[in-house]
Amino acid sequence: MPSQTFSRLLLAAAALALAAAPAARAATPVEIELAARGAALTGAPLARRVALAGPDAGERLPVAVFADGRLVTTLELAPGEHEIEVEAGLAAGRHRIAAEAGGVRAELGLSVLPGWLSVVPPLVAILLALAFKDVLVALALGVFSGALFLHGWNPFVAFARTIDSFIVPALADGSHAAILIFSTLLGGMVGVISRSGGTHGIVDALTPYATSARRGQVATWLMGVLIFFDDYANTLIVGSTMRPVTDRLRISREKLAYIVDSTAAPVASVVPISTWIGYEIGLIGDAFTGLDLAFNPFTAFVGSILFRFYPIFALVLGFTIAFSCRDFGPMLKAELRASNTGKLVGDDDVPLADYDSPETAPKAGKPRRALNALVPIATVIGVTLAGLWITGAGAVARSDYPSTLRWVQEVFSAADSYKALLWASLAGLTAAMALALAQRILTVREATGAMVGGFKSMLLALATLLLAWSIGAVCGELHTAEYLVGATRGALSVHWLPVLTFVLSAAISFATGTSWGTMAILMPLVIPISHHLSLAGGLAVDDRLYYLLLLGTISSVLAGSVWGDHCSPISDTTILSSMASGCDHIAHVRTQLPYALGIGVLGMAIGDVPTAFGLSPWISLAAGSAVIVAGVLWLGKRSDWRPGAAAKAA
Repeated sequence: MPSQTFSRLLLAAAALALAAAPAARAATPVEIELAARGAALTGAPLARRVALAGPDAGERLPVAVFADGRLVTTLELAPGEHEIEVEAGLAAGRHRIAAEAGGVRAELGLSVLPGWLSVVPPLVAILLALAFKDVLVALALGVFSGALFLHGWNPFVAFARTIDSFIVPALADGSHAAILIFSTLLGGMVGVISRSGGTHGIVDALTPYATSARRGQVATWLMGVLIFFDDYANTLIVGSTMRPVTDRLRISREKLAYIVDSTAAPVASVVPISTWIGYEIGLIGDAFTGLDLAFNPFTAFVGSILFRFYPIFALVLGFTIAFSCRDFGPMLKAELRASNTGKLVGDDDVPLADYDSPETAPKAGKPRRALNALVPIATVIGVTLAGLWITGAGAVARSDYPSTLRWVQEVFSAADSYKALLWASLAGLTAAMALALAQRILTVREATGAMVGGFKSMLLALATLLLAWSIGAVCGELHTAEYLVGATRGALSVHWLPVLTFVLSAAISFATGTSWGTMAILMPLVIPISHHLSLAGGLAVDDRLYYLLLLGTISSVLAGSVWGDHCSPISDTTILSSMASGCDHIAHVRTQLPYALGIGVLGMAIGDVPTAFGLSPWISLAAGSAVIVAGVLWLGKRSDWRPGAAAKAA
C-alpha cells in the first residue's frame, strides 16, 4: 500500500509538472525597447529601432505600433533588434510613439520636423561656400545646423554633438580612414619627389614635347582616360603628375582641376573594368532578383553605357576644350589671368594643397632627374593594379565564368580598392625615399622632412574631406535623400522616367556629396518603378521599348550621381581634384559648374528624353557630340596663348 501511494504521488507530481510547463513558458517575460533612428520628418516614413527579447529563437510575436494612441501597423518580429519604417502621416510637432508586444509596452517621445528642413544643412554648406569662398567654415556651419535640428534647437548641445556625433564617427569609419591615410601618404610621396628634383625632372623631360597649352591639356586628358581603374587613383596621380607641367605652360590651376575631375569619375563609371562596376552590378542585380526578372545584370550594365549621356558628354567636352584651347565663363577669366599674368591661382584664392613650401623645394646643386618621379608614380599604378587583382582574385573562382574577359571583369569588381590604394601609396612613398637616399640627393633627415612637408600640404584638404563626410552623416540622420525621393513620388510617367530619375539622382548626389550613396538609395526604387509603369503602359517585358526604358532609367541613376558629384562642393572626388591640382576648391567648383550644367542639360534634352521615346542612343551620342564641338567653337574664346611662353616664364 505505501508503495502504491508513493507511485500515485509520483504520477501526480509528473502530471502537475507537465501541466505547469506551458504556463511557465508562457510566463517568460517579454522585453521591448524603442529607440530613435535619425530624425522624424513630415512626408517621410517613420524610422525607428525596436529591440525585442523574451520569445524563444524562431518564434515571432505580433508587435503593434501606435502614434499618439492610434494604431499605425502590426508587425510580426522575431527576437533581436529591428529597423522598422512605417507610414504614420505625422504633422510637425511633438508626438508619442509606442510599441506593444506580449502585453509589454514601450513608449518614446518624438519631435517631428518639417520635411524641408532635411535639405537645409547641405544647402547652407553649399551656398555659404560659394558666397564666402571658405569651404571649411561653410561645411562646419552646415554640420552645426543639422545638429541643431536633430537636438531640439539647443545650440550648446548642437555644438557638442557636431564634434562627438558627426566628426569623430566620420574619422573612425574604416573607408574614410583609408582615404585619409593614402591621401596623406601620396602627399608625402609628392613632397619627397619634389625635394629630390623629380618634379622638375618631369618638367624638363616633357618641355621639348609639351611646347604649348594645347599639348599640355590634351596630355592631361589622355592620362586621365588611361588611368581608368579607379577615380581616386586617377585624380591623385594625374593631378600631382601634370601640375608642374601645366604650371610651366601657364595653364590655370582651375583648368587642370577641371580636366582631372572631368575624366576621373566619368571614365571609371563607364569602363567595364573598374572598382565601380561590382557595386553598380550588385545594385542592379538585387533589383532584378526582387522583381523576378531574368535579365543579366552585367549585360544590363554594359547596355546602359550608351545611355550614360552625362559622363560620355563630359569626356567629349573635356577633350574638345583641351584640344581647342577655347573656354567661356569663369574658366575663360581664369585662363586669361594665367596666360597673360602668369598667376596660376587668383589673388584671393587659397589652394587646397600647398605644394610650394620650402620643405619640398628642390635641393640646390642636386640633379633634377625625371626618374625620381616616374618610378614612384609607376610604383603607385603598378601596386594599385596588383592590389586590385590580389584582393579580387581570391573572391572569384575562374571556373564560374566561361570567358577570361568576364572573369577579369568580376575580379576587378570584387577587389578591395581601399586596401590596394593603401598598399600603393605606401609603396610609392617608400620608392621615392629609397631613390633619393640611394642617389645621395637627400639625407635621411632631409627625406623625412620632405615627407612631413608633403603631409602638411594635405592638411586643408583632409579637413575638408572630414567635414564633407560629416555633413553626409547629417544628411543620413535627417533622411535628406528619402525626403527628396518622397517629394517626387507620384510625378513619374514611364516615358519621362529616365529624365526625372536623372534630375532626382543629380539632386541627391549634389545635396549629399556622394555618388555611391545616391546609387544605393535610388536603384532599388526606380528599377521597380520602371518595370511597373512599363507594364501599366501596355509594354511587355520582351518589348524593345520596355528594355530601352529600363536601361535609360538605370543609366540615369549612374549618370545623375556623377553629375551631382561634379557640381557639389561637398563631393569627395571634387575635393580630391582640387587637392591634387593645388587649386582653390571653390574656384574649381565655380569654374567647372557652367560646363557641368551645360552638359547635364544637353544630356537630358538630346539623350534621356528622345531615347525614352525610342530614338537610338547612337544618334543621341553623335548629335550631342556635334553640338558640344559646335558650341565650344561658337561660345568659346582662346586666351592669349603665346608659343614659347612657358620657356620665357621659366
